[in-house]
Amino acid sequence: MHPLLPTQQSLPLFNVAASRRIEARALLHTPDLMARAGLAVAKLALALRRGPGPIWIVCGPGNNGGDGRVAEQLLTRHGVGTHIAATPPEQPALVIDALLGLGLNRAPSADMAATITAMQACGAPILAVDLPSGLLADTGQAAGNCAVRADHTLALLTLKPGLLTGEGRAHTGQLWFDDLGVTPDEPPTALLLGPPTRPDRRPTSHKGSHGEVLVVGGAPGMQGAARLAARAALACGAGRVYVDLLDLAADEVADPVRPELMRGRLSRLPQAVGVVGCGAGHGIAHDMPGLLHTLPRLVIDADALNAIAADADLQDAVRRRPPASTVLTPHPLEAARLLACDVASIQCDRLAAATELARQLRCTVVLKGSGSVVASPGECPALSGSGGPALATAGSGDVLAGWLGGLWAQQPDAPAHAIACQGVEAHGRAGEVPGVLCAGDLIDRLAHWP
Repeated sequence: MHPLLPTQQSLPLFNVAASRRIEARALLHTPDLMARAGLAVAKLALALRRGPGPIWIVCGPGNNGGDGRVAEQLLTRHGVGTHIAATPPEQPALVIDALLGLGLNRAPSADMAATITAMQACGAPILAVDLPSGLLADTGQAAGNCAVRADHTLALLTLKPGLLTGEGRAHTGQLWFDDLGVTPDEPPTALLLGPPTRPDRRPTSHKGSHGEVLVVGGAPGMQGAARLAARAALACGAGRVYVDLLDLAADEVADPVRPELMRGRLSRLPQAVGVVGCGAGHGIAHDMPGLLHTLPRLVIDADALNAIAADADLQDAVRRRPPASTVLTPHPLEAARLLACDVASIQCDRLAAATELARQLRCTVVLKGSGSVVASPGECPALSGSGGPALATAGSGDVLAGWLGGLWAQQPDAPAHAIACQGVEAHGRAGEVPGVLCAGDLIDRLAHWP
């Protein structure tokens, strides 16, 4: 048993159906699985309780409730006061939420919802067993109007995607994991990203060794977005970074703060990695056919995504590009436009939405947000467990787009999926600070990470 985040390696995630299959096969060889789970819960509860009061254990009718009852027996033998009931004792030292788990497929009943409310209101820290009650394991969304917001969650046997995307991270608190000594015997539903790597820089390398990036964007009043993307590509290590601002006078420099950035045009940079759309406005639609046809590798963001969503011919042009040559980086609203649905439909199952968009446009998709998803045709989708609310600020998406372009310039043979996974995880880990992180400061943190 150990705290999960930040991860030290990539880890497999399993949805409800896969977790049930793994559990059923494990029970054939490990009949004491529930005893192991209860022991893990009891050990963590001993470490987490605060004060001399009893531990309130809320048990449901399923396997989660069984885990809670085993934990109660072990805690009692250890001399710890416990209280199993739907209503709280006075001044509990800890709540063990073993009410609802993997089998949840509908909104909790009125009685269970009242118990969830009581757990939340009792003032003690909450340890959720496997999943916070009311949270859907596959999607990270509440099944009804309420779900436990735990201080700690101990995932058992398998890691579930819903703990790490959607609203999952807001409900799980500190995430712990115990595989109960069982190694999963089937391919994962998704992967939790491990620590990212940075491109090697050989002692004999020079700027020409590290590729070129062309940032196209920056309509009137929005030039900052394109400049942030270009600065991020430069900080990442791209050899040369060019900016094609859509409304820049002939005698203006690309970026007065960063003289290293140069002005460039598509016609002179046919082999560059394109970072397209940051602050581009509606005018980018005119340039998209040429960009999609010419540049061998493209990171497409913001207004360029909206242009594609509004034009079936541009969608066809994306589909016709070579495999593994295109990364789209939509936030939920942009993804909804591309899939012709609403934001709620995207957020109710982020893994499915990203996978479907990747399938439809035959490219890599980074669905941004809490628990960003990377999906590509023929690849196992990936989830990032890094990042946080500090990244919910203007320009952080532009920084991600530019960082992806900088990574790709230095690794021209890498497929889009690998680049997206590296960049998303680095961006998230650099953004793990309290408060708000301005985009320019995020670039500095990325440049000095790890």
